Amino acid sequence: MLYSEKVMDHFAHPRNVGELPDANAVGTVGNPKCGDIMQMMLKIENDVIVDVKFKTFGCGAAIATSSMATELVKGATIQEALALTNKAVMEALDGLPAVKVHCSVLAEQAIRAAISDYYRRQGIDPVPIVGELEDHDEEVPED
Repeated sequence: MLYSEKVMDHFAHPRNVGELPDANAVGTVGNPKCGDIMQMMLKIENDVIVDVKFKTFGCGAAIATSSMATELVKGATIQEALALTNKAVMEALDGLPAVKVHCSVLAEQAIRAAISDYYRRQGIDPVPIVGELEDHDEEVPED
């Protein structure tokens, strides 16, 4: 299985990894099929993601997609972060092998879960803004 240089770089030198003690948005998602678990922690001020950290238990592709996703949403508005797709994460990494596409889906879902948490903490129903979060116990198609 061949990984791009960007995937290898983000795996070997992940950005924004660790804890974010003052996070006001936390999302944790997992894929039981592959065993990957991702947690995204966001610090949101005035609808802008001013800081972001992640913790991922999983394969190199899961770590690389988490790292890249944090880079793509840091400094972004909530709306920009919600527009981030797994395809955009994969493109930023110069692609992923087909069997690892689900890792980029998890990264997208973790960000959406964190933003949903942010709205819930403020007493706002996140569904009209973020949409329904997918049930993470279902298998992710590997198309």
